[in-house]
Amino acid sequence: MTGGRRAGRVIGAVAIALMLSACGNSAEPPLETFSAEEIYNRGEFELEANNPEEAARYFGEVERLYPYSEWAKRALIMQAMAYHRDRDYEQSRATAQRYIDFYPAEDDAAYAQYLLALSYYDQIDAIGRDQGLTFQALQSLRAVIERYPDSEYARSSILKFDLAFDHLAAKEMEIGRYYLRKGHYTAAINRFRVVVEDFQTTTHTAEALHRLVEAYLSLGLNDEAQTAGAILGYNFQSSPFYEESFALLTGRGLALEARGDSWLTQVYRQVIRGEWL
Repeated sequence: MTGGRRAGRVIGAVAIALMLSACGNSAEPPLETFSAEEIYNRGEFELEANNPEEAARYFGEVERLYPYSEWAKRALIMQAMAYHRDRDYEQSRATAQRYIDFYPAEDDAAYAQYLLALSYYDQIDAIGRDQGLTFQALQSLRAVIERYPDSEYARSSILKFDLAFDHLAAKEMEIGRYYLRKGHYTAAINRFRVVVEDFQTTTHTAEALHRLVEAYLSLGLNDEAQTAGAILGYNFQSSPFYEESFALLTGRGLALEARGDSWLTQVYRQVIRGEWL
């Protein structure tokens, strides 16, 4: 859109705003008296004025009054954006989904799918929060990446997917550490195993392997502890967690090598073959 056309829209929206505000206590002119473009422009004006709730209302009126127009299609995606800016994530998600359902072949369908994913992603905050939203964010971000790989939103979705994935691993680590501190070693091992097997591309893998060394040593399962240390040394030798595991194992006269036939031994073999990480 050229600067002149955009300026014209803003001027038009301002004119509508002034007309409505000039009515004072008298009844406002019904929106039916304005064209779809005029109402749409008012929505843009409110959005730029940082009034997303009002913007969403005007965009919704475009669709209600002119349901089969080109402006209604534009207003629908803008309404989803306005709801998101207003942090009304449920409404944003529902509106974005409607756009995808009605206009799946349009260029803005990629943005609608991205907004849908953001409606979940932007609610991920503290690690202690329920992880259901994180799983939903991952699924929705994957949809953007797979359905619209050439869109401008794919790269951002990949970055957010990695962060959300890391977030899930962090939750497993938090619970695992809690069990480890309480001496519930088997429960802790189960959590760290999830990180090693399912979240091995995250930033938490080195610590998970180190905590496995600690937990297995506490249980007297030296073969498993040595194998976890061997994997740690193979992939994360520069990590401070490797140094701690090395000190723990060698302090007991144990080498960092694969021993026995546990699930960790299978992981070690995959590492050696280059099929892991």
